[in-house]
Amino acid sequence: MKRKLRNLLDKARKSFVVALVDLAMIPLAWLGAYWLRFNLGPISPELEAPLLRALWVLVPVQGAAFWYFGLYRGMWRFASMPDLLRILKAVGVGGIFSFILLFLWTRLDDIPRSVPIFYTMLLVGMLSGPRFIYRWLKDFHLYTPGGQRVLVVGAGRAGEMLVRDLLRDPRHAYQPVGFVDDDRAKWGWEIHGIRVLGGCDCIPEQVTERAAETIILAIPSATSKEIRRLVKLAEQAGVPVRTLPRIEDLMSGRVGVNELREVSIEDLLGREPVSLDWPAIHAGLDGRRILVTGAGGSIGSELCRQLAHLGPAELVLVDNGEFNLYAIELELSRDFPEMELQAYLSDVRDAAAVERLFERHHPEVVFHAAAYKHVPLLEHQVREAVRNNVLGTRVVAEAADHHGCGEFVLISTDKAVNPANVMGTTKRVAELFCQNLDARSGTRYITVRFGNVLGSAGSVVPLFREQIKRGGPVTVTHPEIERYFMTIPEACQLIMQAAVLGEGGEIFVLDMGEPVKIRYLAEQMIRLAGREPGEEVEIVYTGLRPGEKLYEELFHEGEALGDTSHEKIFLAQCRKVEWEEICSSLDEMEEGCKAFDDNKLLSVLGRLVPENRWSESNRRCAGS
Repeated sequence: MKRKLRNLLDKARKSFVVALVDLAMIPLAWLGAYWLRFNLGPISPELEAPLLRALWVLVPVQGAAFWYFGLYRGMWRFASMPDLLRILKAVGVGGIFSFILLFLWTRLDDIPRSVPIFYTMLLVGMLSGPRFIYRWLKDFHLYTPGGQRVLVVGAGRAGEMLVRDLLRDPRHAYQPVGFVDDDRAKWGWEIHGIRVLGGCDCIPEQVTERAAETIILAIPSATSKEIRRLVKLAEQAGVPVRTLPRIEDLMSGRVGVNELREVSIEDLLGREPVSLDWPAIHAGLDGRRILVTGAGGSIGSELCRQLAHLGPAELVLVDNGEFNLYAIELELSRDFPEMELQAYLSDVRDAAAVERLFERHHPEVVFHAAAYKHVPLLEHQVREAVRNNVLGTRVVAEAADHHGCGEFVLISTDKAVNPANVMGTTKRVAELFCQNLDARSGTRYITVRFGNVLGSAGSVVPLFREQIKRGGPVTVTHPEIERYFMTIPEACQLIMQAAVLGEGGEIFVLDMGEPVKIRYLAEQMIRLAGREPGEEVEIVYTGLRPGEKLYEELFHEGEALGDTSHEKIFLAQCRKVEWEEICSSLDEMEEGCKAFDDNKLLSVLGRLVPENRWSESNRRCAGS
């Protein structure tokens, strides 16, 4: 309370001082107007008395106008155009009322006609001048050149805000030496005293001429293609690159020095922002009870974040990883304190626990993200892959059916198409089970299939980062191996879109864009770390691992891929299998898991997924 009172008194004291200064400007401007009227010479003695008499009207009326138009609400430190407009209004309105009163009092007989004009001009200058000079002194006068010399790419709004913050930075960590921008209309202009030197193609030349040590990309709306071009130009110049956050990440709308970051591989490989039908997503998920399995994983946790923004009636998190579950629960509890949130440390293979969860919460929508997905590891862990990816899916899917759940969304993978490994085959069996269960249930079972996700747990991106950090080598299995990639947020948004598009039984395939060679991915990540691939960090090719394909596929040739109402989501025709065959096969898998009989499990998997390419994959790996 005392601190608050002290702050109020301090603010009142400063406003009082500023008001006294402004009031002092009124007689100075009035005297200056007479001085200008007489060509900077002495004022006629007969006009001295009317001059002083007029101040009895000018000071109180003009002072009241200053207060009314809020001249003391703005801080001199941040004086700007709105402050100048307030001054113009206050001087104009105050002057009009003052001269009306003076006319009624003295008929303005003793006031030269040019004096009010000079007075208005001088008073505006005397009020605005100190404010802008004070800001200039704070912003620039105390700035001493130093710090890292930077070339700023982008002379738009973001670039202007960035340079302004760099010049204000008390640490003087960066010294802007110029802008480059492809907009020819901006060439030659100056922004905060920093010149626009030319187009982006001249980056290598300007880096040399200006002795720039770093390039900063100030184009938050740039596409990945544009960023790749700019990064390539920076590589030619041989200097590191920093960037502002992408436009969708600038939540505050203000660009600051502390928001600079390194260009990430996600910037280079990401795609155009996905346009979603948010009204349909809100209508489909808002106010509903939602359960997410695998909620602590990369996909599951981001899915929970985005679902929380939609305002579910209840969000139930299920994961068998203690720390991951704790982390996402803590984050959501902090960011969405009003949301009904429940977290359960549970295993989807535990039928009794899953049944109890459905009895207690009666979820209306289930997103099943729980799965084992590490291909080489699961090649030798057939039992665990089957228990989790197949039998765990069966447990949750049947619970959704028994309790009248509205939608069940299975999150699948491109590795389920013509699978060459155990992981992909188990996910394909999970797809078959859900698609065929849909015809026998009131629940709508929807499958969403996509490729690799940048930065997800177990993906190559964090592995490469760790290898580069250690100085290499970076291990790539084959020079020609390539994969599809998308960002985690994009994948989760398309999952939600598919969930509201689905009517049941569909396989939705997400448009993954063009595949990326893993070799290119490794080279770019090394360059982004400021090193040269092959020289400072070696790339070693280790050969294809068991179960690994050179090229992944997103749909089987017999699935008759079709369009949907969303341009980034395709529909694959599911394959019908006799229900009794699926159920008996899954029962055999349960028996095989109890007996630890991997051969039996592989036999059943091969029977259910005859398009598997295990033998072809094994021959290729053996020969490589």
